[in-house]
Amino acid sequence: MPRAEAADVLPTVIVIDDDPPVRSSLERMLEGAGLRSLTFCSAEAFEPTSHAGPCCLVLDVKLPTAGGIEVLRALARRTELPIIFVTDRCDVPLTVQAMKAGAVEVLTKPFEDATMLRAIADAMERSTLMLRLDGDLRALRDKYEALTRREREVMALVVAGMLNKQVGAELGISEITVKAHRGQVMRKMKAASLPDLVNMAARLGAHKTAS
Repeated sequence: MPRAEAADVLPTVIVIDDDPPVRSSLERMLEGAGLRSLTFCSAEAFEPTSHAGPCCLVLDVKLPTAGGIEVLRALARRTELPIIFVTDRCDVPLTVQAMKAGAVEVLTKPFEDATMLRAIADAMERSTLMLRLDGDLRALRDKYEALTRREREVMALVVAGMLNKQVGAELGISEITVKAHRGQVMRKMKAASLPDLVNMAARLGAHKTAS
């Protein structure tokens, strides 16, 4: 595997903090823990690109321009990028606000290295899970896109609970044709059973609703 490609799959910790000593300290700690780090002095300098491997964001709540809460809200849909908030003081309302906005942890400076590393480990587990789920969903969508228009129509009616005869009457086709399309749907979707197909349809529907 090429060196650049191998680097892309390393666990990556992104740090956004306007305090140079804090950034340097976190860089040393992460390097010592065998983690790749990317550091930024402001939200404006950070470009939220995707990473092939698990990643998380360590975010200072009191950034000089775009505050940490604003950044957190902007990245709320990036479920594969868990965010750890760091703050200079223990502030219960701020902690509640951060958690509601999607932070997975809030740490008060100065924090112990072990505390931060535990938070990062938890965030990386979450990132790994979300990346796997996202990959599964993409594969499911690809299979659905491979269906013909008629196969999608049959699938929609079948998962809604209609019998083959009812599907045929609804679409104006014979029951034998419905059975043929249904078999193609099961094969292309790689569904082991009707409940499996229903579950796939639910996941696809939930994704469309969330988009």
